[in-house]
Amino acid sequence: MNTTNSTDSTKSADTTWTGMVPFEDTALAVTDTGGAGIPVIYLNGAYASKVHWRRVTTDLGPGFRHITFDERARGKSKLAADYSFEACMRDIDAVLDARGVDRPLLVGWSYGALLGVHWASRNPARALGVVGVDGPYPVGWTDEAGHEEVRTVFRRMKPMMPLVRPMGLAARFSAETHADLAIESHLLHAAVGPILDSLTVPVRYIVASGEAVGSRDDLQEQMRKALDPVLARNPNLKVSAKVSSNHGSILRKDSPAVAAAVREVAALERKGR
Repeated sequence: MNTTNSTDSTKSADTTWTGMVPFEDTALAVTDTGGAGIPVIYLNGAYASKVHWRRVTTDLGPGFRHITFDERARGKSKLAADYSFEACMRDIDAVLDARGVDRPLLVGWSYGALLGVHWASRNPARALGVVGVDGPYPVGWTDEAGHEEVRTVFRRMKPMMPLVRPMGLAARFSAETHADLAIESHLLHAAVGPILDSLTVPVRYIVASGEAVGSRDDLQEQMRKALDPVLARNPNLKVSAKVSSNHGSILRKDSPAVAAAVREVAALERKGR
């Protein structure tokens, strides 16, 4: 693991550690509440930061060890040369290694949920389980027409990106890189079916029911329905709750449902599954 010692750390009386984890050509902003509870690592939406998890960690309280971090060029983390999905996978390992965590429970929202199931698939003996917050769903745009639509959206968004960063809708890289990452995500989602079929750890979904701003023709509801055959094939995957919020507001409006799913997976671990 190419990780050096954590730097710029602060430690409060409640054992919470906040600092930067140097890794490869970047440094990742990390907060770790510490303690003896089950370690939970939170994986953000594609362009979001760790601040979006505040309601969930508050709902869960001090009985868990909460580890949140900003992926490269998101939040307070530094820029890098590589923003690919595999780079984000390496970031997870870097944070876990730096904080001395071997067996985490992974909680991911959207893109972060895709990261979570891939990590669990690659590390089945280490993952305590996964909570997927409105994702991942085994469907995505794989044709060039869909990819061009993605590129067009981000070209149009370019002037607004500094304004929408606090909402988790943009990172600190170019519009072209945003589009590349989104296209890669669509391809990975379309191919995630075999990964979901192979998972041997408990996975709990929190499924939104509203359409996100800018969505059309019930597109997101169609994506969610693509999960049904996977649930029928693999009993380790279950829907913990279907909530009324949409994809973008789910962590803000339905954090108690996310917290309940985390407790559900943690209870399975305590009972030895």
